[in-house]
Amino acid sequence: MKCIVVGGGLSGMASAVWLAEAGHEVLLLERRAALGGRTIAIPQKAINDVPDNGQHVFASGYENLFRYLDSVGTRQHVKFPGHMTARMPGGKTRRAGFWGLEGLRAMVGDLPGVSGLDKLRTARAQTRLFREALKQPADLDQITAEQWFDRCGLPHSARRAMWDGIVIGLTGDKTDISSAKVPADLLVTGIRKGIKMRTPVSIGFPTVDLDTLFVHSAERFFQDHGVTVRTRAPVKSVDIDNGKVQGVTLLDDEVLAADAVICAVPVWQVKDLLVQMPEYHKIEKAVEALTPVPIVSVNLYLDRDIGMKDWGEILYDGEGILEQVWDRQRMHGRDPKDNWFFSTTVSASYELIKKSNAEIVTIQMDMLRRYYPKARDANVVHSHIVRMPNSTFAQRPGTAGVRPEQKTSVQGLAIAGDWTNTEWTTTMEGACQSAARAVEALLTS
Repeated sequence: MKCIVVGGGLSGMASAVWLAEAGHEVLLLERRAALGGRTIAIPQKAINDVPDNGQHVFASGYENLFRYLDSVGTRQHVKFPGHMTARMPGGKTRRAGFWGLEGLRAMVGDLPGVSGLDKLRTARAQTRLFREALKQPADLDQITAEQWFDRCGLPHSARRAMWDGIVIGLTGDKTDISSAKVPADLLVTGIRKGIKMRTPVSIGFPTVDLDTLFVHSAERFFQDHGVTVRTRAPVKSVDIDNGKVQGVTLLDDEVLAADAVICAVPVWQVKDLLVQMPEYHKIEKAVEALTPVPIVSVNLYLDRDIGMKDWGEILYDGEGILEQVWDRQRMHGRDPKDNWFFSTTVSASYELIKKSNAEIVTIQMDMLRRYYPKARDANVVHSHIVRMPNSTFAQRPGTAGVRPEQKTSVQGLAIAGDWTNTEWTTTMEGACQSAARAVEALLTS
């Protein structure tokens, strides 16, 4: 087949890779000047370094993402240490493991900052949370995650210690906004993946920058497999006639014919492209319901080490200001000759994203000094603020079922993207899973 993939983000690159592996002719179209979408590195000439646009982490239960990395030859650049660290104000830390003693302590309610009877209440509430996640009540999509926690009797100390962070980490959004069904579904996915792989799901990280991991490796693959890539090629419409895809029309009215098309663009860019689809109303509904959620990442180059105990640390009660800190020396084997590089993440950063760069750096440094005693005299050598207003999408109560399937009613047309119906919310695995399903829909139709 002569195939066109619209969109050069992770789902688009994966779609192009797997169509080419199946032996088809592929043209990949990207509206921007480079591939990568939301998984890119941003070189900083001032300090001769290549930080990412935000720290991306992996779950060991991912399957399709690792299939992509195997296809492009970079699977070896992902590491799973099996633990992270929780850090309290003042510097006290506790390792947070995903199995063994640390995992058992969490299950029985022994969490950082949780004491007395709250431990018993936490254990009891967590049992009910997992039970309702596995056998979901009918109203779970009608309430928020916060309301779900209230109903299960989860103490606020446990929410601040772990559960609010779990929801933000899983959904990218706050507990008083996200539908309870979203974290419940993802907990079930994690349990199912753990059973399938016969090991608890753990968290890992890339040991190289995202361009090396995802983009440059894909570009080499495309060269080796005859995939044509056109950047600065915005698409105006996917063309359909008599229930069959014809190709696409670019913004400059150039018409490109194709036997098959995968539309792999973010939800906030897809609306005008698919107006010719018979089920276009489903796309409109998804666009309306899945509203953007911002994330702010800050790359901080400091004149000294701040004394992190682990590759990644979750700050207790840091929501909305600074939630996670990543030690890029440990993660990338970086030699801090002139500076120490730490990356920070704030999900659902509705307020922080409005601040100036100077204000964000000040806020973040104040927080680091509060949690890391060694950071109190640290100076900023260089900073890089990454604002992503459309980093992820919100799934508020009542939105279950709005994410469309990858297979469409149009012969030769499939859609991909982490916003389509997958087992995940906005994750790299969701993007790759959607690509796998879109490619399968085309190859089996």
